Amino acid sequence: MTEEQYQDGLVSVITPVYNAEKFISKTLDSVLAQTYGNFEHILVDDCSTDSSAKIIGEYAQHDARVKYVKLEKNSGAAAARNKALSLAEGRYVAFVDSDDEWKKDKLARQIELMREKGYGFTYTAIEMIDEEGKVVKSKRPVAPVVDYNYLLSNTVIACSSVVIDRSVSGPFLMPDVRKGQDFATWLSLLRGGMKAYGIDEALVRYRLVQGSISSNKFGALKRTWHIYRDVEHIGFFKSARHFFLYALHALKKYLG
Repeated sequence: MTEEQYQDGLVSVITPVYNAEKFISKTLDSVLAQTYGNFEHILVDDCSTDSSAKIIGEYAQHDARVKYVKLEKNSGAAAARNKALSLAEGRYVAFVDSDDEWKKDKLARQIELMREKGYGFTYTAIEMIDEEGKVVKSKRPVAPVVDYNYLLSNTVIACSSVVIDRSVSGPFLMPDVRKGQDFATWLSLLRGGMKAYGIDEALVRYRLVQGSISSNKFGALKRTWHIYRDVEHIGFFKSARHFFLYALHALKKYLG
């Protein structure tokens, strides 16, 4: 879809889904409860083998804003998000993972700020919850403005908190990597001159799920190094400096 075809006030909410039956209802409920109601919620099923499709289908029957798409083969979150981006009709795109939840005024707060200030990229603070929904780590402060060099050394932008105005960013897709494609996407956008503006309120409930990709801290560090060297093509010594700071901030984030 071209920039001229975007629906001006519409937010396209994007969720990749893979065997998400345990939490997908909570995610959907939190999106449908938004005080900003002009959105479509595109859920792309990466060939789930559980009841995810059935659950989403039941929601879609009762609310036309819920749109279900299934990939032909299991291809990973990047492919699922890119499929949704290719179908998205909104000027704004927002991301929420299939085990996370939004506070009810999240979209309203971000869209209001973006319209008022002309920002192309906003994100918010998060609070971490366990599988039962209990808060296990309260809000940590986020930076009011993030540029490319700052992001290289920080884990500050949570995917489920991001809203991007495509009339500012232009059309974009996520890099075709199995893991860490969200971080690589933010780097790509900021490298092009954009800045990300933070709302220092926990408008996202980020769920810590045992065994998930995001719960593998060593794997997260490994893929961050890969993004520095193989996606961003940053030299070894500069990568090492940013990697040290990134690891330090990640440690503070999860243990602080």
